[in-house]
Amino acid sequence: MKKITDFRLIEKKEWAKSTYLLLQSDEPLEDIKAGQFVQVKVDDAANTYLRRPISIHDVDYQNRTITLLVQRVGEGTNKISDTEINDTLNIIYPLGNGFTMPEDKDAKVVLVGGGIGIAPMYYLGKVLKEKGLEPVFVLGGRSKEDLIMLDKFSSVGEVYITTNDGSLGEQGFVTQHSVWKEKKFDMIYTCGPKPMMMAVANLARENDICCEVSLENLMACGLGACLCCVENTIEGHVCVCKEGPVMNINKLLW
Repeated sequence: MKKITDFRLIEKKEWAKSTYLLLQSDEPLEDIKAGQFVQVKVDDAANTYLRRPISIHDVDYQNRTITLLVQRVGEGTNKISDTEINDTLNIIYPLGNGFTMPEDKDAKVVLVGGGIGIAPMYYLGKVLKEKGLEPVFVLGGRSKEDLIMLDKFSSVGEVYITTNDGSLGEQGFVTQHSVWKEKKFDMIYTCGPKPMMMAVANLARENDICCEVSLENLMACGLGACLCCVENTIEGHVCVCKEGPVMNINKLLW
């Protein structure tokens, strides 16, 4: 069930491009699937009228908290990132459809994230681990500054890194990492820039691996009303915020 509620900021960390926000609700959390997102109201921003969609990075039902990783890209996300401790953010959640869980408990799964697209990969990895699977992460960025909180990912599964400039891990793109030659996978989950996800989708097709992507189309309402985030699929045009953001690559015209 969707809910509109205020969350209080109780912890914050900042890097050059991203901000970690730990938000707590006074009420028990709704059931949140890995891959779903929130719409955050932006207050006191002169040129920002619509809520901003943010992936859910982590969930703690016992402490009634959700974690967001926010990339500073404009007035809206800058305003959200500037939220101070004990201030509140008004949020609509949980929105969209999440990732599909493998039916085979022995499935070999790999989670591929690029840039801020690593955000939903952590919660997905944690859920998969709780189900007895052993997730592998392949995370990429332009440089080491783009890759944050790697210790958290390492606590959930094996982590492999690529950077465009070679400042961390192997130099190159996520699809070029040597792990693809060393390990065999049954399922790929990915989120990040569209060119990266298209490359991952091609790799999946070439190796006959099931693959789900979390699309990052521009979203405004989050409810499928404004038609801002339409994606063309084999079933016609669909709203990513409602039919996605997670989709199987077999539905996409990539």
